[in-house]
Amino acid sequence: MDHLKTQGISLPRLGLGTFRMQGDLCRAAVESALALGYRHIDTAEMYANEEAIGAAIASSGLARKDLHVTTKVWVENLAPDAIRRACDASLNKLGLDSVDLYLVHWPSRSMNLPRVFETLLKLKEEGRTRAIGVANFTLALLKTTVEEIRAPIACNQIEYHVMLDQSKVRAYLDARKIPLVAYCPLAQGRAASDETLIKIGRKHNASGAQVALKWLLEQDNVAAIPKASRKESQQANLDALTIALDDDDRRAIAQLPKDKRFVSPGFGPDWD
Repeated sequence: MDHLKTQGISLPRLGLGTFRMQGDLCRAAVESALALGYRHIDTAEMYANEEAIGAAIASSGLARKDLHVTTKVWVENLAPDAIRRACDASLNKLGLDSVDLYLVHWPSRSMNLPRVFETLLKLKEEGRTRAIGVANFTLALLKTTVEEIRAPIACNQIEYHVMLDQSKVRAYLDARKIPLVAYCPLAQGRAASDETLIKIGRKHNASGAQVALKWLLEQDNVAAIPKASRKESQQANLDALTIALDDDDRRAIAQLPKDKRFVSPGFGPDWD
C-alpha cells in the first residue's frame, strides 16, 4: 500500500475509520482489517473505543513498527494539563507507549492555540506521539497554525469526498506538503447509490463507492479513512486501489455537485 511521508512518519494512504464503532463490534472490525492488511487505524478519545482497538492490536501479533495509529484529543480537553491527561488516558486504553499521530480533534473558540501546540510538541519530544496534527481546521486556522505558530503539523483531517469541494484547503496543504486525510470519504454511503458513480463503476467492474474512494486516493497528498465494520466492505475498499480511472471518468465526477457537506464545519460544541 502507498504511504505519505510527513513530519518523520509514514502514513498509509488507506486507513480504517472507527467512528461510532464500539465494544466487541469495534474489536472484531479492527481485527478483521488488520488480518486483511490494513496498517492504519484511526480513533479518538471521543469515540470511546480505544480500549477495543487496543485489544485488537494486542491480539494481532503485528510488530508495533508496522502499524500506524492515530488518536485525537477532544475539544473539551484543550487546556495544557487536560491535553496531557487525555493523551495519557488514550495511551493507557490503547495499551501503547506512543501513538504515531496525535490530533486536535476540533478547534475551540476558547483554546489558546500557541499553548495547545506547545503542549503537543512536548508530548512529541517525550515520545508519547511521533507526530502531531489537526482535524477540522479551516483555512484561516491552518494559516494561523502554520504561518504564525509554525507548528509542524503532519496532516489536517477533514471531510472530503466526490460531493464536497475542498480545493482551497487542498491547495494550501499541497503547497506545504501537508497531507489531507479525508473522513466521510464515501459521503456517508451516498457514493454507493450515485448514478454517475455507479455507471463509472460498471465500466471498471467496481461499485460506485469504490470509484469514489479511488478518486480520492489517486490525488497527490491525500489519504482516506473510510469506516467499515464488515470484512467484505473492508476488502472492497482495499480493492478500490486497483481501479484505473480515466479522464472521462474524472470529467464525469467533476460534474457532480460539490456542496454536499455532512459534518458541520467550524468549531466544536461552542460553535455557533
